[in-house]
Amino acid sequence: MRRFVLALAVLSQCSFAVAQARDEAFELLQRMYNATRKLNYVGTFVYQNGQSSESSRIAHLVDGNSVQERVEVLDGAPREIVRVNNEVKCYLPNSGTVKVERLMADRPLLPVLPTRITGVSDHYTVRKGPIERVAGMDSQVVELEPKDNLRYGHRLWGELGSKMVLRAQALDQAREVVESFTFTEIKIGGQVPRELLRTRFANKAREWRVEESGAVATNIAQHGWILGQTPPGFQKLAEVKRRFGSVNDVSQVVLSDGMAAVSIFIERAAARTSEAVTMGASRQGAINVYTRIVGEHLVTVVGDVPAECVHSIANGMEFRPK
Repeated sequence: MRRFVLALAVLSQCSFAVAQARDEAFELLQRMYNATRKLNYVGTFVYQNGQSSESSRIAHLVDGNSVQERVEVLDGAPREIVRVNNEVKCYLPNSGTVKVERLMADRPLLPVLPTRITGVSDHYTVRKGPIERVAGMDSQVVELEPKDNLRYGHRLWGELGSKMVLRAQALDQAREVVESFTFTEIKIGGQVPRELLRTRFANKAREWRVEESGAVATNIAQHGWILGQTPPGFQKLAEVKRRFGSVNDVSQVVLSDGMAAVSIFIERAAARTSEAVTMGASRQGAINVYTRIVGEHLVTVVGDVPAECVHSIANGMEFRPK
């Protein structure tokens, strides 16, 4: 009996230690999430998606309730993305086009970062990893292991002092990196010169063609659409109707589990008769796409999630005209 009681006590202590370690790891993840949104920083990072990669410069300034960012892509065709609060402008000088978009959530322009933290621990096991150096700075690794095959695993590196995320990776089931960004140099904190936040193309003597998405709130259920049972943890963040290129009235539903984001696009198939549409599954790096015809509509599901996840969501969509 004494041995039995002792074994229970040891088991209880081990369970408490594991829970305490998980709480500590989640608290660290929360601090990294907040730091990347609230700190000022200027740096250069490399983004990789599958076999393609590009380097960019970023400047991020938080001034009271105002957030400003600018990302300049350094490889290939010139591009700049300028954000002021929830308005984002993408400058494409080769075509003389400025694309204007409204963010649906407060998320830095850095890729592979959480959209929100609430509920993450329900679908990922969060643990602390080793301390490693990134961009010359000691950083604490936090690992998120998915509890099913419907989402990628993640590794984040947070600078020890500020908790600023200096590197992030998405990993498939084979633990292969499918998407990542890494700062090669960064200055954290202090003032960010205003000129680093303004596009260098704004003063060019040219006519810019402005393309606005014209996104407005909508409710797909009122138009006969039924969103089937979504994968556990994925919650609806937004429903909008927008324009994509020459196609008008495209409905978009955005889902997220905190780490991953999935978009469902619904459009009339007749509107795409002049364009080639890839039916079924396709993939580019971490991004999986699945397109199917539902009645007279095309339903396309796109997300930084495994193929099984987009398949499940797409196949669950139903249309029942009112």
